[in-house]
Order: sequence, then C-alpha cells, then structure tokens
Amino acid sequence: MKERFAKLLLGEDMSGSGKGVCTAVTISNAITNLYATVFGQNLRLEPLETEKRALWKREMNCLLSVCDYIVEFIPRCQNLSNGATVEVMESRPRADIYINLPALRKLDSMLMEALDSFQNTEFWYAEEGSLSMKSARSATGSFRKVIVQRKEEKWWLPVPLVPSEGLSDKARKQLRNKRESTNQIHKAAMAINSSILSEMEIPESYMATLPKCGKSSVGDSIYRYMSSSGRFFPEQLLDCLNIATEHEAVQLADRVEASMYTWRRKACLSNSKNSWNMVKDLMSNTERTDKNYLMAERAETLLFCLKQRYPELSQTSLDICKIQYNKDVGKAVLESYSRVLEGLAFNIVAWIDDVLYVDKTMRGSE
Repeated sequence: MKERFAKLLLGEDMSGSGKGVCTAVTISNAITNLYATVFGQNLRLEPLETEKRALWKREMNCLLSVCDYIVEFIPRCQNLSNGATVEVMESRPRADIYINLPALRKLDSMLMEALDSFQNTEFWYAEEGSLSMKSARSATGSFRKVIVQRKEEKWWLPVPLVPSEGLSDKARKQLRNKRESTNQIHKAAMAINSSILSEMEIPESYMATLPKCGKSSVGDSIYRYMSSSGRFFPEQLLDCLNIATEHEAVQLADRVEASMYTWRRKACLSNSKNSWNMVKDLMSNTERTDKNYLMAERAETLLFCLKQRYPELSQTSLDICKIQYNKDVGKAVLESYSRVLEGLAFNIVAWIDDVLYVDKTMRGSE
C-alpha cells in the first residue's frame, strides 16, 4: 500500500521531478492495471481465486476511498430548540458519485456472484487443442468468433468442452439465464461509462486536429448519403458499408465523430458566442435549417446506431483523448471503474456463448 500511495503522489514519475501525469490519470491507470492483474489470466467460467478476490476488494476499496472526500454542499433546514427554523449547509458526495458509485459497486458484486455460480458445471475446458468447426461472424454484430481456430488464432485460450450428448436441459437453461442477467449488467456498466465520458470536457488538442471540412472526414460516398434531401436512415447506410472487422468499425466511428464536431463548430461560428464550452447552448439556439446543424445531427445519429450495432466496440479517439487529458478525479474513478466492469461482463457473456455454441454443435452432430 505504501508503494501504491507513493505512485499516486508521484504521478507515476519515479524520478520525483514532477513530470508525472495528473492525479486523475494516475488513478484511472491504477484501476485499469489492477483489473489486468486480477482478471487478465481469468479466461474461464469459474470462481475467482481467493487471493485475487481479496486483492481486488482490498485495493479497489483503497482507490475508491478518494470519492469519500469529493463532496458538494447542499442546503438543509434545521429546527432550533426555540422553535425557529434555519437553513444550514451540509456536505454529501458529489451528485455523479452519489448516483453512480453505489450502482457500480452493486454491479461489481453481481459479477463476482456470477463467477462464483460456475461450480460443479457439466462443461469443462481443454487447455490446448482445436475443434473441427468453422465459425463466421454472427449476425448480431459481434466481431468475436465464438469458436476460434486455436492453433492459428488465440491458441492460448482454453477450449470449452461438453459431454457427447450435450448439456442437460437444466444446465442449458441456467446458462441462458446467467447470460441474460450478465448481459444486463454489461448494458448498465456501458450506460454509466458513456454518460461519464459525455460529461468530460473535449480537449483542445482534439479540436485542433479536426478537419476543416466534415466531408473529407467521412468520405464522398457516406457524405452523399448523409446530405440527401430525403429522410436519413442510418441503419441502411451501415448495411451498405459492409463492415467486416472491428478495426473498420472503430475507424468509421472516429471519422463520423470528427465530422460531427467539425459541423457543430461550423454551425456555432455563425453565432456571436465564441467559447467552445457553450456549444450545447449554441446548438439549441441554432436554426434547424442550418445545413451544418443538420449534418451534425445526422452524424450523431449514425454514431449512435454504430455503437448500438457493435456494443463491444473499442473506445474512439475522442474517448481516449478525454481520458488522457481529464483532470477530474471523480470522473476518472467512475469512468475507469465502469470500463473494467463493462469489459468483465462482456467477457463472461462471450464465454457463456462459447459453451452454448459447443453444446449446440454437439447436439446437432447427434
């Protein structure tokens, strides 16, 4: 704990020369690294080792304790002994922490319970080996191959195995129920993370890299579709793009997001206010007939549909930039905590899908 405390104070700069990162980034990195230490080698549906569970709980409690001292003052009426009523100020956790931190702690506990439930299962794992089944990208929009060819790709991951007759009806039903509940946890963590990221300030360094024209960012074909006079259907546009890999999806998300802020900035230039901090106010006051406003709105819709179609998509360049330049310690804690829980929940869902896929294949071969 002394080592952890020292690194936080030094901003990860062991030379002590004051060139370290800010406290918010240090805590964010600490939570991310702790998650990698505890869950990085956890690749199966099984309870977490006792030592790792204790490490996770102990160090997360330490890192989250900073939120106990991030407060705001709120008015409260107090009755005096003489019958008079006065208004006094009392402190409580800041609103975003007051709402989100208990929710994240609950999601954390539910994920631990989910892992604990995988004891005495009807399936097991082979450390190495491959299965003679080929899998294509599922129609649900996931880029993760359910059964990968272990010898060529991610060979170190354990392969789930089931009895020759498949899982029992009871075990299969329990797996599906656990998948659904864990998927809901994933959605909740993802919603909190998106909310926190949206509240972070946009760094000036990101604004400086925006293209002068939104068209050059998205490309001619996408721009023509987005600028058509008819009704805009983002789902149809995504269907036409034939996105094959997660890398292509992330690239598209970066380009669309950059064009969205380029068009927003252009729409704001026609107003008298200049501060980028007032963009939301400006956008609400901008004429709806402004083409830049219309294009920004359509880009936002397209980006939303893209993230809905591929919920496991990596963070965009803007998200990474926000985390890197964020100086709000409370937001850093909430963002990193929700991000790692989102990742754990997604992995559990994917591991359950692996087992269900093998079960389905075994029953189909019969």
